[in-house]
Amino acid sequence: MLRAESGRGGLVELKVTRWKRYGHDRWYANLPDGTAVGWADVRTGDITVLVDEYRDDVIAVLTHHLRNNPEPVLSQGAPEAEARPMLPPLTPADDLSTNRPGESLRDLLDKSGPGLIERVISQLLRRPTEWDSWRKGLAGERRVGAELNRLGRRGWRVLHSIPLADKVDVDHLLVGPGGVFSINTKHHHKKAVWVGDDSVKINHGKSAPYARKSRAEAKRVARVLEHFCGFPVPVEPVLVFVGVTDLKVVATQLSVRVYQERQVAALAPLSGVLTAEQVEQVYSVARHRQAWRQVPPMATPKV
Repeated sequence: MLRAESGRGGLVELKVTRWKRYGHDRWYANLPDGTAVGWADVRTGDITVLVDEYRDDVIAVLTHHLRNNPEPVLSQGAPEAEARPMLPPLTPADDLSTNRPGESLRDLLDKSGPGLIERVISQLLRRPTEWDSWRKGLAGERRVGAELNRLGRRGWRVLHSIPLADKVDVDHLLVGPGGVFSINTKHHHKKAVWVGDDSVKINHGKSAPYARKSRAEAKRVARVLEHFCGFPVPVEPVLVFVGVTDLKVVATQLSVRVYQERQVAALAPLSGVLTAEQVEQVYSVARHRQAWRQVPPMATPKV
């Protein structure tokens, strides 16, 4: 962690970290909250400022690291040691940007939903079915999807129902200047939700592994996006609860953002993580169905 004199007359702390992947070797300058504000190419010596407000600080800190780096600096035209993986040309069949919220659940209901007789019997017996769960999930994803789609006016890109390789999907993916958010929707109609550091309880019931699964999903998303983008792609997990009567978050170290459906607008003003060019690059990868099929999933965490 180094302190640099800021152009606004104060001091700003920048933490510099090394990042080596896909043939790239870079020093990243980050704010205390982890926001990247610039990076330097170790081999060429070029410095890229991501947030102009910290330009002088970034240049000073990264120049210091480059000067104290014993590795040789090569010319601008030096070839990369490893080519970045490429996706095939995008076809309409592989374009996930046309997916509606809850697309996977719609398909499940269309292919294996209950017939009239099954619905009548279930209603008479008041017996909950898997189809009821799918319908509730679909309603929840529609409501959250509608809220997220409004963020397009603020420079954000939104994708819905991204199918992964093992027959699960990411409910929503939000890509914009504030980074990437993997959003998991949970519809608990007229129920109270309690969220602790690593525990979620519905109506004071048993602990549900929502937070752990959301973190695992975000790591998987980051792995896919970084594989094809060739630069760090910060992905934050988000849990959105729909239709609840009360949402109480008492966590002190929770690494998952928690909202009710209409609170997702709080993500809109976030910035300083991805440039406009990076947003489009990440979005072009995320919307490609083949990207999610080519990178194998990580081991499923124990819950």
